Amino acid sequence: MMGCLSPTQIFLAGSLAGAHSPDEVNMRKAVTPSLGVARSVHFCQRSLNGVRTFAFSRKSHRQPAAVVGCDRGRGGSIADDLLPDGNCTAIIENEEVSVKYTRVPEHDFTGTPYVPVYVMLPLGVINMKCHLVDPDALREQLRVLKSINVDGVMVDCWWGIVEAYCPQEYRWQGYRQLFKMVQELGLKLQVVMSFHECGGNVGDDVYIPLPSWVSAIGKKNPHIYFTDRDDRQNSECLSWGIDKERVLRGRTAIEVYFDFMRSFRVEFDEFFVAGVISEIEVGLGPCGELRYPSYPEKHGWCYPGIGEFQSYDQYLLKGLGKAAEARGHSSWARVPDNAGSYNSRPHDTGFFRDGGEYDSYYGRFFLKWYSQVLVEHGDRVLSLAKLAFEGTCIAAKISGIHWWYKTASHAAELTGGFYNPCNRDGYAPIAAMLKKHDAALNFTCVELRTPVQNEEFPEALADPEGLAWQVLNAAWDVCIPVASENALPCFDREGYNKILENAKPLNDPDKRHLSSFTYLRLCPDLMETQNLLEFEHFVNRMHGEQPADLHS
Repeated sequence: MMGCLSPTQIFLAGSLAGAHSPDEVNMRKAVTPSLGVARSVHFCQRSLNGVRTFAFSRKSHRQPAAVVGCDRGRGGSIADDLLPDGNCTAIIENEEVSVKYTRVPEHDFTGTPYVPVYVMLPLGVINMKCHLVDPDALREQLRVLKSINVDGVMVDCWWGIVEAYCPQEYRWQGYRQLFKMVQELGLKLQVVMSFHECGGNVGDDVYIPLPSWVSAIGKKNPHIYFTDRDDRQNSECLSWGIDKERVLRGRTAIEVYFDFMRSFRVEFDEFFVAGVISEIEVGLGPCGELRYPSYPEKHGWCYPGIGEFQSYDQYLLKGLGKAAEARGHSSWARVPDNAGSYNSRPHDTGFFRDGGEYDSYYGRFFLKWYSQVLVEHGDRVLSLAKLAFEGTCIAAKISGIHWWYKTASHAAELTGGFYNPCNRDGYAPIAAMLKKHDAALNFTCVELRTPVQNEEFPEALADPEGLAWQVLNAAWDVCIPVASENALPCFDREGYNKILENAKPLNDPDKRHLSSFTYLRLCPDLMETQNLLEFEHFVNRMHGEQPADLHS
């Protein structure tokens, strides 16, 4: 275990442990960039009577709001030296203030495998007219990312924008402008085929509906959407029950997805040939994830509710009926009626409580069918994605439903479609399906720490670290690439350390590691100087390089 001083801790007293004094708060305000004005902070270090001091000089100049960096020309790296815990003096425009700082213990990842780092672009980088939004500001942001050795960016290619008005009439112009910009700056692209609605979930700051022609069909036939027990439809994505039903103006849902992917591949052939597009992530459900929309905020769900089963549309119910008949128990053609509601706790339900019906003959039948529908949907779509994008890496995203993981039933995972109670591995069948198509598994929530979750939400009985360990190993066991992304915004050293520990397990005898990591997401906060320095430190360590402030 190595100890080091975070660049943020040297740079900003407001980020330091114990930084509570008025002077320290004023120091934070003095050096934090504001929107519209980027401040170059020049750093130098000198010794004064045996005490290290840090001199900061500021000069303001107008730049686009996105351009926020640190000019290191006169002083080198902000954190060239490892400091012990204690106090130092900072000179802010000739005013001397006391700074407290602490070491943050961390592992040394120098010499470990190179893991590429991508950054997600804002959800609304392409508007509903399929135009690139504020290209000049975006170009400057991308320049900053390139300057700190980020490998590339990820962008959602929205079905609701590209095929918005008429079937098989595709608009790609905004994406072409974006892809050219990325190529010119020497960055790579991960592109998400986003067949879901944007808006209504955590982190969604724009609204992008499904294509209007699909919505028109949905008004006449609402069962094209997932439906809950109260007969409420969720228009976030199409039900998997219509994968093979010709209800979309003569096409099945699978055919609609394939036509979209094939058009994309033909339109952007030059970027595939040049190697600019490094990966295609195929959207398979809500938020682009392979799961049921079991915990929608629009229907009143709040963390850590168990969610609800989403198989009440007529197409999925028909499939359930056929499965029950094939099993010889037609009375099993029903969704559990004792599984509670969105915000129930497992122990309050007859189905999910310890010893509950989830582990009965009927319960095991239903959960196996429910999860198999999920696996079969992924299988169908990825088989066509592999055909459309032959020669290019494809991936699928698996959500990190970590709440109630410490219970026997794993209720929230069950409603989400992951048949993963304590006596069954629910992720092995998904990994096997991905293996069949040579697809990578992209997993979320690798930055979350179980002790923090237990402290903040003890009632949730969550274990994100245990879940991450299970999912990553399920994928590694079948030798498929594993990528990951953070579930929530992350700017701190402890969060980055957790990501690194999952990305490159130091005690793994097989030296397995992530194939890539994608950071959620490009935003003004990330571009602030102290956050950018911390992110650069993280990128260097993901690349296996020795960061400036990590010494033995």
